[in-house]
Amino acid sequence: MNTSCEAGPTKGGEYLYAIAALGKNRTYDVAGIDGGAVYCIHNGGVSAVVSACARQKLRPERAHLAAHKEVLKRLMMESTVLPMAFGTIADDTKAVRRLLSLNHEVILEQLERVAGKVEMGLRVKWDVPNIFEYFIDVHPELRVLRDRLLGNQRESRQEDRIELGQLFERLLNEDREAHSDKLEEALAPCCAEIKRSPPRNVNEVANLNCLAARDGQKELEEAVFKAASLFDNNYAFDLNGPWAPHNFVEMDLRLNSRE
Repeated sequence: MNTSCEAGPTKGGEYLYAIAALGKNRTYDVAGIDGGAVYCIHNGGVSAVVSACARQKLRPERAHLAAHKEVLKRLMMESTVLPMAFGTIADDTKAVRRLLSLNHEVILEQLERVAGKVEMGLRVKWDVPNIFEYFIDVHPELRVLRDRLLGNQRESRQEDRIELGQLFERLLNEDREAHSDKLEEALAPCCAEIKRSPPRNVNEVANLNCLAARDGQKELEEAVFKAASLFDNNYAFDLNGPWAPHNFVEMDLRLNSRE
């Protein structure tokens, strides 16, 4: 989610964690950034959850990230939230209310989209010692090319290694696509939406973000278990969450009416 909120002045400002469908001002029993009190700034039927921030900018240090995550976790216990990007700081309370007013329609649309839902993550990886050797075993065309280009104990040429690497990459991406399609088909009945994120490393098969009903997590877990049975022991499954729906909130928030 993008935002055009600018960093506050030297005196600091309001650090934004999330926007929620809350109709009144309140405080929360969780510590925010630098241990600050977490509270709501309300306007027009929605609220920004914030804490006072004495900084102009905030580095993504472990303590700050942990505090941001903990506040979101607390908010999710009782309401649907639109998580803000880490490090979003508005000048003051007036600026926050202006943000809520200028973006009221899109905020309500996004709140409706994720109402009663949470984000779950599913990561699947090839659990093998050497991914290239594994692909040599399961893809005969890769083995044939490897033996033709690099066999006979002759010195390999750079262009041969490039050609072999290109075939490996193509097969890797084709398998990822096919496996992701199979997983999405299995999980679709339990999810309102599914989005794919790029693989984080060569061994990652799929990195799926699932928007699921808050009370439907057990059904999703069962669907993942059933989907895992379609794969052999060379695949490892990791279902994580619930999280605030970061990957399903699409807003480009305006702070000033001129923007």
